[in-house]
Amino acid sequence: MKKILLIGSLFMLNYSFGQIFSDNFDSYTAGSYLGPQSAGAWTTWSNAPGTAEDVKVSSANSVSGANSLYFSSNVNGGGPVDLVRNFGIINTGQFDLEFNMLVESGKAGYFNLQRNATIGQVWSMDANFNDDGTLTIINQSGLSFTTTYTQGSWFNFRLEIDFNINRWEVFIDNVSKGYFNNTENQIASIDIFPVDQNAPYSAGYFIDDFITTRTAFVLPTKNAAVNFVGFNGGNLAGNAVGVDYQIRNLGTQTITSFDVATTYNGVTVNQNYTSLNLVSMGVLSYSIPSTITLVPGTNDITVTVSNVNGSADDNALDNTGSAQVSPIVPAMGKMVVGEEATGTWCQWCPRGAVNMDLMENKYGNFWAGVAVHNNDPMTLTAYDAGIGGYISGYPSSIVDRGSAIDPSGMEPIFLNRVTLAPKAFITNGAIYDAVTRELKVSVTYNFQSAATSAYKYAVVLTEDDVTGTSGYAQANAYAGGASGVMGGFESLPNPVPAAQMVYDHVGREIAPAFGGGIGFPATVNAGYIQTQIFTFTLPATWDETKMHIIGMLIAPNGTVDNAGKATIAEAEANGYVDGLAGVSSQQLSGVDDALQIYPNPATSFSNIVVTTTNNESYSIEIRDMSGKLLTSKNYVSNSKIETITINTELFNAGVYFVSLVKESGTMVKKLIIE
Repeated sequence: MKKILLIGSLFMLNYSFGQIFSDNFDSYTAGSYLGPQSAGAWTTWSNAPGTAEDVKVSSANSVSGANSLYFSSNVNGGGPVDLVRNFGIINTGQFDLEFNMLVESGKAGYFNLQRNATIGQVWSMDANFNDDGTLTIINQSGLSFTTTYTQGSWFNFRLEIDFNINRWEVFIDNVSKGYFNNTENQIASIDIFPVDQNAPYSAGYFIDDFITTRTAFVLPTKNAAVNFVGFNGGNLAGNAVGVDYQIRNLGTQTITSFDVATTYNGVTVNQNYTSLNLVSMGVLSYSIPSTITLVPGTNDITVTVSNVNGSADDNALDNTGSAQVSPIVPAMGKMVVGEEATGTWCQWCPRGAVNMDLMENKYGNFWAGVAVHNNDPMTLTAYDAGIGGYISGYPSSIVDRGSAIDPSGMEPIFLNRVTLAPKAFITNGAIYDAVTRELKVSVTYNFQSAATSAYKYAVVLTEDDVTGTSGYAQANAYAGGASGVMGGFESLPNPVPAAQMVYDHVGREIAPAFGGGIGFPATVNAGYIQTQIFTFTLPATWDETKMHIIGMLIAPNGTVDNAGKATIAEAEANGYVDGLAGVSSQQLSGVDDALQIYPNPATSFSNIVVTTTNNESYSIEIRDMSGKLLTSKNYVSNSKIETITINTELFNAGVYFVSLVKESGTMVKKLIIE
């Protein structure tokens, strides 16, 4: 039964008058549309209750009583049902949304929260109950949250939102699944719309016992609140990132000064701000440069505001905000390849350029990007033809030669691929003759697990900062801003004159072919090393100081298993390997005590304990998260157990890999330096 309750008791400091709305749909006639029966409590996207946009009350399944709501669609894009419950603008205080839900096995469910009173302007969040049992919450402003739920049976979903500190916490069956800060910290309505984001596009779910609770907030006199906490940079363990936060005036008095303390992983950064003019309900945004290094595990970035206008403010409950960080731990030696299909004639391709730069800036140590041009002066015919078999339009992207996607969707696929252990580590070497402009490249594959001759090798040359005149003007559908913000292209004309365009990641050469070359033995064991060599003559118009060498290992199914990236200068420093080498050694396995590391995590030092035989030769190597060799030293054992102490203060905080390399094989263990 639908009911609206007013709770007149005071709720904590400065909170008052909780309002509850609940509906279990049992007072309605099953088989009839919900809207006309609900006395205005429910409407539709087009405000047309009683039409095909409305949902019919169902008696097929329920949790309490006889009725519930059933949403279904087999249409790509969803609908036509589009049910809406209006809340009014809410951006302060507490709001809780709760309902029971059953998503049919193999199907999907969905709802979104609208930010503004006018529906369809801004989505505060989209909740996708996917057909694989994952729940993903996203928006177009950078929100990303993932958890799981159980398909085929009823569960309780609850979202608790504290708008004052911008904390959105998700519960499944009364168990917290984590929380997030929302870049759109305001809601006005819920839209329940049956849609499946993945083929074969089958949505089917019941909702029962729908409840919302709002607890209003009364502004005190002096009150600064932490309204948002987030980080800018790639979500990988070992990455150095900055912190973004917002301070909101949730009082009636203008704020002129405050102090801020930001804490992560035991490190605190203090800042103070004066000569401000932060009026009531106003917001100020701040950023801390890349001063924190993400560590494995789930931790909070905490921001606390204090000393407001020279003293404590009137409400300590909203002085601290936090963001939960669970960085991805990349596989050792892993690099992911992103290839973008683009062209200067393509009016939407600025989206590809912006997202390729974004991936490079956030994940450059683990990401190798290639812009594959079509029908313009930068076109490389072989590469253009190769990627053409993967895509159906422009702009498009493929990550590790998977399915074609929009360039804006590269990051989630990258974060999945970067965790997959590669078959081989890849090192690029080079010799460059500046007079003849001959570039000799060696790509060395150090296999970490077994492979076959079905694996193929390839190398790509790219160039950044490419400019030109005729044919280099970029068509730009984002000109004028009507199509949204796109990395500054919204402020540029259509087309963008060639004189204002600089192109990055331009694919210049690919060898021996887009699909790679055959050359590995029929049986490849772990420890096998093979080098492929290539020779290029660089045109005088190419700037060798702006180029990258990308070596690839292509799997039998055509996907890219792994890559290695280096500038020409870095490849020269790595050393050029001349010719084909096949060196096989057995991986050390099941000998966990052969290499021990303590303390781990370490701060100032760590001990590496090695178990050997007398007079056995071995080496200790330390690599960073990208697989780059930082240090290596050879030893000859004097006893069966030896301890080597390393000064970890010489390394930045982060995750490293320590390798014990013996004639009989190699063992690798992780070292965390704080």
